[in-house]
Amino acid sequence: MKRVEKTNAARLLDKAGLDYELVPYEVDENDLAADHVARSLGEPVEQVFKTLVLRGDRSGYFVCVVPGNGEVDLKAAAKVSGNKSAALIPMKELLPVTGYIRGGCSPIGMKRRFPTFFDASCLDFDRIYVSAGVRGLQLKISPSELVEFIGATVAPIASY
Repeated sequence: MKRVEKTNAARLLDKAGLDYELVPYEVDENDLAADHVARSLGEPVEQVFKTLVLRGDRSGYFVCVVPGNGEVDLKAAAKVSGNKSAALIPMKELLPVTGYIRGGCSPIGMKRRFPTFFDASCLDFDRIYVSAGVRGLQLKISPSELVEFIGATVAPIASY
């Protein structure tokens, strides 16, 4: 069994005393999609959440966490974040803005704290998966505890 290195996100959860599990999976550099991660974990794709960074016309950067089988609804995300419009940031901005790379972007421990919104479907599960901050490692955690820890807002922001 390969030893799993703790990520910054995991250390922050430890410090807060939150219960979680680090779950490794096989990375496919050509397929960083959530459904690949879900298949690797043997879990339903709607329980594996992806972390997306957007820029609003008023608020600047904010984060949306949506189920792997959905996309962020830009109109709903703009509205809930107090913007008139919002768009995903260009991939080249992801690392400088968050400190994370594509396929390893965690809602925990970004360079700065951004307003964060979880799709309401996260509360359908006892545990959800989010990136632990590196490719190949997921955090399995209570969505309500995670939302509270981050200070996130729960709203219907995904479209299918």
